[in-house]
Amino acid sequence: MTRAALAWLSRRHKNRKCGYLGGLGQWEGGSASQVLTERSRQVLAGESCGGGRSSVGSSSGMESRVTDVRASETERASGEGPASSGAVPGPAVSSALGAARWKLLRQVLKQKHLDDCLRHVSVRRFESFNLFSVTETNKRKTGEEFGEWVQYTSVFYPEYSIFLRHNSGSLNVEDVLTSFDNTGNVCIWPAEEVMAYYCLQHSDLFRDLAVCELGGGMTCLAGLMVAISADVKEVLLTDGNEKAIRNVRDIIKRNEKADVFKSRKISSCVLRWDNETDVSQLEGHFDMVMCADCLFLDQYRASLVDAIKRLLQPRGKAMVFAPRRGTTLNQFCNLAEKAGFSIQRHENYDEHISNFHSKLKKEKQGTYEENLHYPLLLILTKME
Repeated sequence: MTRAALAWLSRRHKNRKCGYLGGLGQWEGGSASQVLTERSRQVLAGESCGGGRSSVGSSSGMESRVTDVRASETERASGEGPASSGAVPGPAVSSALGAARWKLLRQVLKQKHLDDCLRHVSVRRFESFNLFSVTETNKRKTGEEFGEWVQYTSVFYPEYSIFLRHNSGSLNVEDVLTSFDNTGNVCIWPAEEVMAYYCLQHSDLFRDLAVCELGGGMTCLAGLMVAISADVKEVLLTDGNEKAIRNVRDIIKRNEKADVFKSRKISSCVLRWDNETDVSQLEGHFDMVMCADCLFLDQYRASLVDAIKRLLQPRGKAMVFAPRRGTTLNQFCNLAEKAGFSIQRHENYDEHISNFHSKLKKEKQGTYEENLHYPLLLILTKME
């Protein structure tokens, strides 16, 4: 199931309460007050597909569960998919595949788990930059939520390893329909993987700093890498989704018992960029804010810029990894410049990543798309 489909289901559930079901509206990436667009219908019918973030666990298991659910919005933004004005749709799919997608949608609307026999309908195309190795550990239970524990070890810096737990079960319908942005609850995406690797490689950047990761999903991998490798003052791991943060808290507890953190002050909390209370209580507290692949939601892009600015101390910096995804990265940069940030933009920030990127473009055509999968590095400096 695509990310656009998940977002639409969530909006449809909320809009039902507000009386918004009916006409068509323009997709803006997650508002509860928006309605089903023609583009979303085309996605659900299987007229386009896309790739995106990378799984924590085994790729075969994850591919059978969930696809990159960002690609349809990116296709619209980049011109790859049909425009909202009714342009010619993308490549047609077989009627059987389309029927299977609609059957899957009907199941979700009936509040059932995804059926195993339908999981092949959505397949992620690109998985990982292969920067971390994954070893399964024993499965544990925490309350009513289940997950598979894995040990995540840096390939290039094998002295750094951490226990993570990811969602190994079926998609829960209630979570899809009622929670805020569940996209971070399905896997670790490539930009987060690359940012985590970069943080290990440049751990000296964080010495004696107060660091916050925004939109870190169900693992906040990059923030965890800072906490285990850098002589950092403190690390706060955040996401807007409560389930994601419950999982992050469990991850922190397990790794504290394993005594892997250099930082003795590591914590987590729910932080929505558009929530005044969430942002104001941490205003001006951090020397460094970082986030990965958080620029694609049109409605929250300005809120993200504002949150970064308010969370940072004067002359503080933000580290942002994100693919272009059509015009979304440029739109973010424009907003950041208007907010008074100085911006440095890096496309070739690491030799290994650049070489692997070039290899993927040659050998994985049709699977790897630079626009969707290769994260650029932005360094934002607060100028006041």
